[in-house]
Amino acid sequence: MPQVDFYILPSADPAARLDFACKLTEKAWRLGRRIYLHCQDAPQRETLDARLWSFKSEAFLPHGLFEEDADAPIALGLGDAPGSHRDLLINLALSVPSFCARFERIAELVVSEPVIRQATRASYRFYRERGYALQDHRLSRI
Repeated sequence: MPQVDFYILPSADPAARLDFACKLTEKAWRLGRRIYLHCQDAPQRETLDARLWSFKSEAFLPHGLFEEDADAPIALGLGDAPGSHRDLLINLALSVPSFCARFERIAELVVSEPVIRQATRASYRFYRERGYALQDHRLSRI
């Protein structure tokens, strides 16, 4: 059963989720994990793809769009099942994906923007009702 980590960011800006997703992805990748970033829609995925290329000038994160490179160590997907990815799911969608149980870890990124806050509360209830191990991390800065 997955461990679910809720990262509560000190921001109302939805873009803060993408910035933190880049940092979390880099950390997990350096630890040898394969990461599946589940995006809400194509525009969000395009923005995240661009940020992964440019968020650190000295860092290269080998990533690709899931349907173009399902075996990339870091895959950006939409509604797709995550293929062979099983380590870390970073959920940027506003609902829990049906395939979440196959992952060892799940990261939910929370900002105080009302729609996102409400969606992540619903996700929290979903995970809690299924008995997943839940942990929250209140960050003071991103």
